[in-house]
Amino acid sequence: MTKPRRVLVTGASSGIGAATARLLASRGFDVVAVARRLDRLEALAKDTGIAVHRLDVTDFNAIKALAAELQPVGIDALVNIAGGATDAALVEDADPDSWRAMFEVNVLGVQQMIAHFLPLLRDAARANGSADILTVTSTAGRTPYESGGGYNVAKYGATALMGVLRLELAGEPIRVIEIAPGMVKTEGFALGRFAGDTSRVEALYKDVENPLSAEDVAEVIVASLELPSHINLDQVTMRPVAQAAQHKLVRGKLEPK
Repeated sequence: MTKPRRVLVTGASSGIGAATARLLASRGFDVVAVARRLDRLEALAKDTGIAVHRLDVTDFNAIKALAAELQPVGIDALVNIAGGATDAALVEDADPDSWRAMFEVNVLGVQQMIAHFLPLLRDAARANGSADILTVTSTAGRTPYESGGGYNVAKYGATALMGVLRLELAGEPIRVIEIAPGMVKTEGFALGRFAGDTSRVEALYKDVENPLSAEDVAEVIVASLELPSHINLDQVTMRPVAQAAQHKLVRGKLEPK
């Protein structure tokens, strides 16, 4: 009997990360879920039986310690989902600490996860013929928009990181996959960006027919991991049909002309 592939998922306490961990487990993967909020992870473990560890991806010593802990059992895939936006400020008004926080979680956290878990992924590739590194970025890393400066910069950085990594790992049987969602309606992302202002969150999604859900993004993540190992989805951009582009969002019912 073939051993199930073990997948490490960051940001798994809520939103896209939690949805991905649940879907992977339901599809027969052996999931290791990590995030900062241990209470939510424990609830996830109770529901699914998956292994959980508390981890803040901006704590680089903790990443190193987790890699050492998992080294004996190994991992076959690393899925970087932890990230987020901490403001919606204009460039001229931006708080450097907020921008620094976004860069640390969206770029440096991803880089450190890759750096410390790449040896385990190489071991898996030697043993099984393949391994995967998948990072969820954003369409904000493709097209800048007003009041998105800090998040744009961070996600542009994450996109560049994945592009560089794909070149650096050329010749190894390790897929480097980037999933870039557009508008996704999740419980915490917009609240963090708008400092808890629920009225701004409601206005963002008002009358938008079927914005993406966390489960929608999880479907694409899992599908990309389930493809034959010689197929690499370098960059996948996914949006709701109502969002034709970063600045082209239709509000109201979608109807044929």
